[in-house]
Amino acid sequence: MRIRHALGAALLALGLAAGPAAADSSPSPGASDGSGGAPTQAGTSFRTATEIRQGQQATASGSTGDYLYWSFPADTGQRPTVKASVKLPQSHGSETWQLDVYDGLRRRQSCQYGASTRTAEPGTSSVELACVMRTVRGWSEPWANDPLPGTYYVRLTVVDLGAGDLGQPVNAEVRVDSKDIGGAAAVDGSLGKPLVPGIAVTSASQDDGSRHAVLSSFGSKDGWSSGWWSDRWVWTVIGGVLAALAGVGGYALTRGSGRPRNL
Repeated sequence: MRIRHALGAALLALGLAAGPAAADSSPSPGASDGSGGAPTQAGTSFRTATEIRQGQQATASGSTGDYLYWSFPADTGQRPTVKASVKLPQSHGSETWQLDVYDGLRRRQSCQYGASTRTAEPGTSSVELACVMRTVRGWSEPWANDPLPGTYYVRLTVVDLGAGDLGQPVNAEVRVDSKDIGGAAAVDGSLGKPLVPGIAVTSASQDDGSRHAVLSSFGSKDGWSSGWWSDRWVWTVIGGVLAALAGVGGYALTRGSGRPRNL
């Protein structure tokens, strides 16, 4: 009977632990289903970087030698993958293109894997670049360069080409997707605020036709997911419940089948 009650309590605890996990599986502020109008131009600096959502296919036209900038949000537990494709003119020499990713503090982020620098030989119609970032952490030491939740910048440019190819028209495509790593990358800590720039990265038109800076639109109404909760707590509860069941089972096996006889 006691074992039956213990099993019932264990199942109830598992149900309570799984409840928050299901609620926490809602899309993060950086997620997007790709719907809506995707950007068709890129910025020329960090301050004018064009905002894109994860899952959007952004495009831009430019010239070789230009610096093209986009920005996107990434939250705790996400591992972003940035991909870029550059369509080159029919006639060109050897060109080397590079894809760089920076965080909200403009620190260059390293890639776990992916070809972020590639050389297009003469006659090549396009060049494909990719950068799989490290998993975004909820907290980090001040001296570390770990990716933290907030705004990230993508810079696409050519780093080596002949003088005769400078200024030729090119078309670029950029897309950012993320894999949710979850509690495997959870840490005991969180940022007070995500690394989102306070200075605007977009601009808006006033009634008189002039344009003025506005705050970044990356803010989430529901808040960022950085905090104490992660699905790591589910496995912690499951481990505790299994340990309790093992203790109850061990006691039931060792206590004996009845009272000792009086001699």
